[in-house]
Amino acid sequence: MRLHHVQVACPPGGEDAARRFYGDGLGMTEVDKPADLVARGGAWFCAYDDRGATTAELHVGVEDPFAPARKAHPAFVVDDLDEVAARLTDLGFEVDESQRDSFPGHVRLHTYDGHGNRVEVLADI
Repeated sequence: MRLHHVQVACPPGGEDAARRFYGDGLGMTEVDKPADLVARGGAWFCAYDDRGATTAELHVGVEDPFAPARKAHPAFVVDDLDEVAARLTDLGFEVDESQRDSFPGHVRLHTYDGHGNRVEVLADI
């Protein structure tokens, strides 16, 4: 078994805020949704390794009414946690590093996307 993707939600019209966080902040690449799903709104993002293989996929789906996921969350492993933290901070996202050293084998941070969904970002040590 392997994980194909994780989905988080945004309110109607929330795609640009998702692009800012997942694209600009985390450095993921927006990918085209299948044609029959475009009308539903939302946005899809992927991360790739050096060979071009997908390493992470996240779908942002529209929910109405919308409620952010404050506890449940995706967790992404990145190469340089400090670089991602700086990028998120520069974009105006709050970065919480209070649990930085609390996950064995990793350093980590917690943040919230543009709609208040919790996101964890880790790096191997």
